[in-house]
Amino acid sequence: MIYFAQAYYLLLLFLIPLFFAAYALMRYFRKRRLKRFGDADLVKELMPSASGAKGWIRVSLFAAAFFFFTIGLSRPQIGAKLKERSTKGVEIMIALDVSNSMLAEDYSPNRLERAKLSISSLVDRLRDDRIGLVVFAGTSFVQLPVTTDYASAKMFLNSIGTESVPVQGTAIGDAITTCIRSFSAQSEKSRAIILITDGENHEDDPVAAAKQAAEMGIRVFTIGVGSPEGKPVPVNGELIKDKEGNIVVSRLDENILKDVARAGNGVYVRAGKSEFGLNPIVDDIKKMDEEMFSSVIFEEFDEQYMYFFAIALVLFVIEMLVGERKSLFRI
Repeated sequence: MIYFAQAYYLLLLFLIPLFFAAYALMRYFRKRRLKRFGDADLVKELMPSASGAKGWIRVSLFAAAFFFFTIGLSRPQIGAKLKERSTKGVEIMIALDVSNSMLAEDYSPNRLERAKLSISSLVDRLRDDRIGLVVFAGTSFVQLPVTTDYASAKMFLNSIGTESVPVQGTAIGDAITTCIRSFSAQSEKSRAIILITDGENHEDDPVAAAKQAAEMGIRVFTIGVGSPEGKPVPVNGELIKDKEGNIVVSRLDENILKDVARAGNGVYVRAGKSEFGLNPIVDDIKKMDEEMFSSVIFEEFDEQYMYFFAIALVLFVIEMLVGERKSLFRI
């Protein structure tokens, strides 16, 4: 299969018919000028070495050279074969709270967007480690299975919003359980969960889920997003109110997050304005024993442009060597 990395250069091929049209017009106007000197047959006898066919040969060679040069510019590539790759690293599952309370504006522009920006920066730091993403609110699901495809990770991250999970609430325990099930079969000891939430758990027992993870050798780290004094939650341009009409204020619950981190053999970090907290946690995770992972990937495409440039160069040289006179070649 041939793939063109810069296919837009192929539009230059539409210029090739213009070469022949321009040369035909040039010959037409040249004949008109020659007629001014006298009879056309007499002028032809006075120029016995002139060759009409060689002009067409030269423009054909030039057009062919331009064709191959344009193909070279478009960078044709072949390959895309499946290849097994082995890497050494750790597996990290990030559980991101996408409940409405994450729209509170303790951070700029809000808790959720600040968390997404920090995760994106974390992905830029990774090399051979695997990363996965779980989103949760009243329930949880895997947004991205563990992978080393960091470009896809950032793409899925950008698509996350509070509408990603239709059931509102904050089920931290369910998110931890989903992360536990999402690690690959190749990973046995170098596994970590990073939980990013404001800690307002309303659904289950996250401490029990963290203990289960620790028993399986999985460390659970928590990042608290928000402030103890809290902030109102804007949704669709309006602040959320309770049944009595009072404005709902979402506050950071650090106690539950500290208990989860302690039960999960991890650490708790409160997200700051400048340092969100992921960097020190990842530095701690990097100290864990790394494991060998194998994965099947597409092999990189092989560049083929140099062959087309070589053909174009040869044709350009031949075109320059072909003269206008019959004495050079017998036509």
